[in-house]
Amino acid sequence: MASRKVGRIAGLEVTAAPSVPLWGLALWVVLAGVGLFVLRFPVLEAVLGGLAAAALHFVGEFIHQYGHSYAASATGYPMIGVRYWTLLAMSIYPRNEPELPAAVHIRRALGGPAFSILVGAVAGIITLLLGSGGVLWWLLAFFAFDNFFVFGLGAFLPLGFTDGSTLLYWWGKR
Repeated sequence: MASRKVGRIAGLEVTAAPSVPLWGLALWVVLAGVGLFVLRFPVLEAVLGGLAAAALHFVGEFIHQYGHSYAASATGYPMIGVRYWTLLAMSIYPRNEPELPAAVHIRRALGGPAFSILVGAVAGIITLLLGSGGVLWWLLAFFAFDNFFVFGLGAFLPLGFTDGSTLLYWWGKR
């Protein structure tokens, strides 16, 4: 099925597969359940905290993609968009892009994890400085973890659709 236009953010055309809202709803339910049953928040706090955490996940994914965009612009071969699918997103480049050297692909692939690790580390430091407890603290801790470990370090896992796979493919072609 075709993606739906979401809008333009930071110069990038953002689209989403039709299944993204369902995945977002599932993430909200899971995170609200964690808030309710693991963290023992009151129902309203767990539900609203789960919704906020799910939204922060999608923000973190955009930050990751913006890192790719920043690196791509620096190479002279910029991104044109971001396409959300499931709980993740992918970078969109022009269809008529010429053959590019491996170094350009590698540099663009490293941009996302670099931004995510930086944002996760900053959020983690702020989380540690604030102490512990409460929904807002847990949201910040979740944001730090999600960016640093999922979008940052996790992006290096070679799963076929990750930056790690891109890096493995192009590294040998340098």
